Amino acid sequence: MKNKENNYAFIDSQNLNLSIRELGWKLDFGRFHAYLKDKYGITKSFLFIGYVPGNEALYTSLQSMGYICIFKPTMELNEKGSRRDETLREPFSS
Repeated sequence: MKNKENNYAFIDSQNLNLSIRELGWKLDFGRFHAYLKDKYGITKSFLFIGYVPGNEALYTSLQSMGYICIFKPTMELNEKGSRRDETLREPFSS
């Protein structure tokens, strides 16, 4: 494919990860980034990912692979594994 000057990928890491796992696979983020670059001529890859304290090594690794990480707030679960009554800000709220 012919490279375009501004060909960007916007990736929702949660949906991507869950879809791949549902198939019984494990995603190699480095190879995936290389695939996007080679196959589609991606110049920037924006990875939307929930920020969890303690996962800084993962985020650093993703950034070293070429992803631009866009951190989103995560929802905390209570002891039973269900969501608390806190509402996250909608991405397009005013």
